[in-house]
Amino acid sequence: MSDEFEFADKVPLSFDRLGNKIIYQTEAKGFNPGLIVLLVVGGLLLTFLVGNCVLYSYAQKTLPPRKKKPISKKKMKKERLKQGVSAPGE
Repeated sequence: MSDEFEFADKVPLSFDRLGNKIIYQTEAKGFNPGLIVLLVVGGLLLTFLVGNCVLYSYAQKTLPPRKKKPISKKKMKKERLKQGVSAPGE
């Protein structure tokens, strides 16, 4: 039994250097910096997406519909022949 407590009176070096100082573990106060960065980036991304949706819906209401390209007479003739309708004048 005496060999079990052989090192009981000796203090490990890491604690010996501290002397009589007592270390208190305090809780971190304030926000985590990673959380702040996440919230800022997430907020900017959300603002960007919502702003795009709003602008898109506004543009749909206010802008006139796009004009279609005029079809050439040659293309019109080909389309009619494909459908089986003869072109007028032939």
